[in-house]
Amino acid sequence: MATKPRQMSIGMNILGLGGHNSAWRYGEVDPLSYLDIGYYQNIARISERGTLDAIFLADGPALAGDPGGGPSGRLEPTLVLTAIALATERIGVIATASTSYNDPYNLARRLSSLDHLSGGRAAWNIVTTAGDAAARNFGLTGAPVHDDRYGRAEEFVDIAVKLWDSWEDDAIVADRASGLFAHGDRVHTIDHEGSHFAVRGPLNVPRSPQGRPVLVQAGSSEHGKALAARRADAVFTAQTTLADGQAFYAEMKARAAAFGRDPDTLKIMPGLSTVIGGTEAEALARQAELDAFQGIEAQVGQVAQRLQLDPRHLELDEELPWHLIGDALQVENGSRGFFDAQINLARRERLTVRQLAGRIRSGHRLVAGSPEQIADTLEEWFVNGAADGFNLMPDMFPSGAEVFVDHVVPILRRRGLFRTEYTGTTLRDHLGLERPASQYAAVPHAVAA
Repeated sequence: MATKPRQMSIGMNILGLGGHNSAWRYGEVDPLSYLDIGYYQNIARISERGTLDAIFLADGPALAGDPGGGPSGRLEPTLVLTAIALATERIGVIATASTSYNDPYNLARRLSSLDHLSGGRAAWNIVTTAGDAAARNFGLTGAPVHDDRYGRAEEFVDIAVKLWDSWEDDAIVADRASGLFAHGDRVHTIDHEGSHFAVRGPLNVPRSPQGRPVLVQAGSSEHGKALAARRADAVFTAQTTLADGQAFYAEMKARAAAFGRDPDTLKIMPGLSTVIGGTEAEALARQAELDAFQGIEAQVGQVAQRLQLDPRHLELDEELPWHLIGDALQVENGSRGFFDAQINLARRERLTVRQLAGRIRSGHRLVAGSPEQIADTLEEWFVNGAADGFNLMPDMFPSGAEVFVDHVVPILRRRGLFRTEYTGTTLRDHLGLERPASQYAAVPHAVAA
């Protein structure tokens, strides 16, 4: 029997008005469009036209950045994605939600509801939320330490999965003649008692179309990688060089196998910021125009923030001050993945601060070029064991999404690397993942919950 050719997965990450901080000044759309649901629905329809896997929304429960410098804050992801799901038919919807500042029962219910309303297209991007700003919005003086955040996250995710499984697939019969709506012995309490939570269950929403929403994880610390290897269906990651991408890919596949999983059921999807022009020169000119709006000082500030350094210690045309840079293992109030991405790229290519600032956007690898060049870099990582797919962050919306769908996707299709049409209806179908059975399905039905 012929084996189906391996094809990449591609998600579209809607970051404000674009992945570049100056997208709002370019004038492509109204600066307040990020508060307009029609703006998001339009990008989702464009992405669905290109048969992309999913729309992804990042999030954090605090105001990030200087509100004087551009559009600040984000609409709540599950609300936006519900509206997106109702305006589309096939594309998946991935919501970011924090395990540090949510409750397992309420979040499990919200995500299961999104999976029902979207017809099986929902996913949860699991984050633990570093930094003190969010903590102070929830009655804390500072963020919990890394180990405590991930201890809570592990238990949180286990509870969510149990709640999603608390209704067996055949629990509901809806027999009008007999008056039996559901078999009570197929609806289970979870009776969870742990270090952080006590949850009885069951969930008050029946099992959703995918069985459970798809689980996505984005942390690159040891705890984050362990959680991803055990529970996640996909990992959003931030490697900036092919060698680092290959190393991370191999490590995560091996970690998944160590948990008894088929490594192919864990999809590795690096982030990629794109600036696309008809030619490389056009793309570079577009990038230069956006960079000019932002200014080199703001770009360097982003580098300093991710490395937890004082910007005054960075000299534009010199390498990073290596003697001031701490061990990545000690990163507490920032992203370990973004820290590693910048450090490894700068060290491998001996970049100056100015050069590094121009090579990373939104914490991820930046590629500016023609549609062929974008397709080439996607193919290089995909066929050389560094990625199963990608989470895209175009410089501006909607044009960055349109040019990718209209000019890059056809190249990938001609090369046999990407689907020409959707072959399923759920996000699990798009990712090539099977629908999981309820862990309670084997429980004898003689005893009612």
